[in-house]
Amino acid sequence: MTESLKITQLILPLAFLIGGFVAGLIFEKIILTKLKKMAEKTKWEGDEILIAALRGKTIFWFVIAGIYGAILNMPLSPNIFNTLKKILLIIVVASMTLVLAKIAVGFVDSYTRRVKGVSPLTSIFTNLTNIVVFVVGMLIILQTLGIAITPMLTALGVGGLAVALALQDTLSNLFSGLHIIASRQVRPGDYVELDSGERGYVTDIAWRNTTIRALPNNMIIVPNSKMASAIITNYCQPEKEMSVLIQVGVSYDSDLEQVERITIEVAKEVMREIEGGISEFEPFIRYHTFDDFSINFTVILRTREFINQYIIKHEFIKKLHERYKKEDIDIPFPIRTVYMQEEK
Repeated sequence: MTESLKITQLILPLAFLIGGFVAGLIFEKIILTKLKKMAEKTKWEGDEILIAALRGKTIFWFVIAGIYGAILNMPLSPNIFNTLKKILLIIVVASMTLVLAKIAVGFVDSYTRRVKGVSPLTSIFTNLTNIVVFVVGMLIILQTLGIAITPMLTALGVGGLAVALALQDTLSNLFSGLHIIASRQVRPGDYVELDSGERGYVTDIAWRNTTIRALPNNMIIVPNSKMASAIITNYCQPEKEMSVLIQVGVSYDSDLEQVERITIEVAKEVMREIEGGISEFEPFIRYHTFDDFSINFTVILRTREFINQYIIKHEFIKKLHERYKKEDIDIPFPIRTVYMQEEK
C-alpha cells in the first residue's frame, strides 16, 4: 500500500515534466514555425527579430513550467520548496535576460541599417547593449533573492572612480570608439587610409580597437584613441563613387585632336565593358604639361568604389596601348636632346 502510494505521488509530477516538454516541442515546431512564415510576409522586421530570439528558448521555458508544476505536487518541506522556487525563478530571469539582450541587439541593428547616415552595427554597440540588459537582469535576480541593491549601487559608484583612474587608457579607447561612431565619419565597410600609411576596409569598431582589413587580407589593429586623433582619408565619403586619374604622355609630333578623340573612345569602351565602371559617365582628358620628351595629359574616368580602380586602370592601359599602335600614335621613351656648339 505504501509503495502504491509513492508511485501514485510520482505519477503526477512526472506527468507535469513530460507534459511541459511535449507542450514546448509543439509550440516550437508548429506554432513558432507558422509565426515565422507569417512574419516573413510582413514588412516590419521586428516580428522576425522576436521569433529568432525565442527560437530554442520556448521548450526550455515549458520544461521549467513543468518542473514548477511537479514540485507543487510533491510532498516537500516549505524550506526545500522555497529554495527550489527561487532557483527556478533565477533560471527563468537569466534566460529571459539572454532573450531580451538578443532582441535589443536585433532592434539596434535593424535601426542602424534602416536609418540613412547612421553607422552600421559594430561590436561596441553590441557589447554595450548586452551589458545594459545583463546588468538590469542581474539586479532583478538580486532583488528576487532579497539582497538590497541600493547599497551595492552606492558602492559601485564610489568604486567606479578608482576603476576609472586605473583604466584611463581603456576608457580613452572606449570613448574614442563612441566618438568615431557618433561622428559618422568612419563606418564599417569604408575604405580608409591613415596618415601613417595604413589603408584598408574598416571591418569593426570595438570597445578598444578599430580593425582594418588591408587588400592583401591582413588585419590592421588600431587603438581607438589613435584612430580618433589620426588624419584619415575616407574613400567612401561622401559617396563610394570616385574619379580615376591616369597619366599619359604622347610624342610632340602627335595630332592632339586625334589623341583626344581616340583616348576618349577607349575610355568610354572601358566604362561600358569593365565591371565597376560607370557606363553613363563621360570620360574626358586634360592636357597639362610640355615635358622633356612628351606632351602629358590626364585621363579622368569614374569607378563605383575604390577597389575597382585597379582593374579599370589595367584594362584601360592595355586597350589604349593597342589602339595607339593601330593609329600610329607614339608614346615616347624618356629622351633628352643635347646640342653641342664649338667655341670660336
